[in-house]
Amino acid sequence: MKEKIRNILCQIINAVIIAGLIILFIGLYYCVIKAGIPYQDPPLELQIQYEVNARIGDILMGKGFVIAICGGVIRLLFGLIWKVSARI
Repeated sequence: MKEKIRNILCQIINAVIIAGLIILFIGLYYCVIKAGIPYQDPPLELQIQYEVNARIGDILMGKGFVIAICGGVIRLLFGLIWKVSARI
C-alpha cells in the first residue's frame, strides 16, 4: 500500500514539473516567435500587439519557471523523506 501511494505521488509531482516546463516553453514561444523583435517605428496597432504578446510571454515564462522549480523541490524533499523513512 505504501509503495502504491508513493508511486501515485511521484506521478503527480512529475506531472506538475512537466506542466511547468510546458508553460515555460509556451512563454518562450510567445516572447521569441509571436512578439519577436520590436518594430522600429510601428503604427499603434502593431505596438499594442507586440506589447500584449511580450507581456503574455513574460508572465507565462515566470509562472512556468516557478511551477517547475517548486515541483522539483517538492520531488526532492519527498525523495529525501522516503530515503530517511526507509532507513528507520
